[in-house]
Amino acid sequence: MIDGTVARKTNSASEFGARLDTVSDFVFISVALIKFVPHSHIPVWLWIWIGIIAMIKLGNAVFGFVRTKKLISPHTLLNKITGLLLFLLPVTINCVDLTYTLPIVCTLATFAAMHEWYYMEKKHDT
Repeated sequence: MIDGTVARKTNSASEFGARLDTVSDFVFISVALIKFVPHSHIPVWLWIWIGIIAMIKLGNAVFGFVRTKKLISPHTLLNKITGLLLFLLPVTINCVDLTYTLPIVCTLATFAAMHEWYYMEKKHDT
């Protein structure tokens, strides 16, 4: 979770490392969903919400690529906090039902995805 921060602080960050970090985050989230979700009952409305977030994130990736001709994945504070909550989700699964924790994570993920689009739009305009 802090690998990017450590890389930047030690001046060992690279564009390849940033891309690899994004891919590894995606793989982590995918594996966590595949591993833990089948053991929990998640309401349909939460699945729809997760799908909407995924579509926003995909739209951001397409939008960024069309504008810059390269894959962009801003590491905003909201994205980092969302990532931390997703990382902690499997730890809390035995204590708190996903119907209570997922809406919190989804709310933050929605704001993070919208903020990511705003950040890319503003950065491109300047």
